[in-house]
Amino acid sequence: MSRRRRGDDINGVLVLDKPAGMTSNAALQQVRRLLNAARAGHTGALDPLATGVLPLCFGEATKFAQRLLEADKTYRTVARLGQRTNTSDADGETVQERALPSALDTEAVESVLAPFRGAIEQVPSMYSALKYQGRPLYEYAREGRTVPREARPIRIDELTVLRLEGDELELRVRCSKGTYIRTLVDDIGEALGCGAHVAELRREQAGPFELAQALTLDDLENMGRAAAREWLQPSDVLLSDLPATVLDGPRAISISNGQAVTISPSESAVDGLCRLYDQDGRFLGLAEGAGEAIRPRRLMRTGAS
Repeated sequence: MSRRRRGDDINGVLVLDKPAGMTSNAALQQVRRLLNAARAGHTGALDPLATGVLPLCFGEATKFAQRLLEADKTYRTVARLGQRTNTSDADGETVQERALPSALDTEAVESVLAPFRGAIEQVPSMYSALKYQGRPLYEYAREGRTVPREARPIRIDELTVLRLEGDELELRVRCSKGTYIRTLVDDIGEALGCGAHVAELRREQAGPFELAQALTLDDLENMGRAAAREWLQPSDVLLSDLPATVLDGPRAISISNGQAVTISPSESAVDGLCRLYDQDGRFLGLAEGAGEAIRPRRLMRTGAS
């Protein structure tokens, strides 16, 4: 006898303004219970210290969450100068304290930021969730062990000084996937000669999602389940950066059944990934085109919206 799945079959994306002091999974589970959703997932964790944009996927939208993991992100961070911690953020233990440079001003900060802009390489923090020999790095770190980590290519598209007051340096960072802001701040602190750690971190944007779209946990609790569900965005918003292809009835049915379909010479050929729709505008899923052929990659369940 099959066990009945708990929760309702709802689909879509809700943008949460994650509070500080809570893991991303704890926030997800709280919203999942509030919506009474059967299936849910987030699109890349924020540290407990961090706040801001955390897109949550429900139902069929979870099939496309990987696309957002690949997306660029924007953060605002406050670095505490003069102190390094073992985690490179305020949740860690202070491991070194140094005096600030005597001539510390915006010009001095700008002079060390240039090498951090553009395509660079970054060695991940020992307190990251990346794995070494099957275990997350943070497990080794908690045991007091350091293991080899290879530098990884990342891209910093924006690194702007917003404020410098005393030992606080506020920055805006727009970056590629895989960028660790904690590590970036630690490296900037070393370049300044005084050390630094992340005191505050707020994600302002993740892919197409911005803070203006986000709701807090209090917002969701106060509005209730029915109103909260109205804030769900359709699943295809996760693929909004891809071109759209519309298929007629027979081909929409074929590709929904997992079969490849062809594009006639009079239609626009698709090269690479695309969003698929039927003639009624119903989202079918993610596909990949090559020449005259379109093959399904990830499909919505038949009848799901």
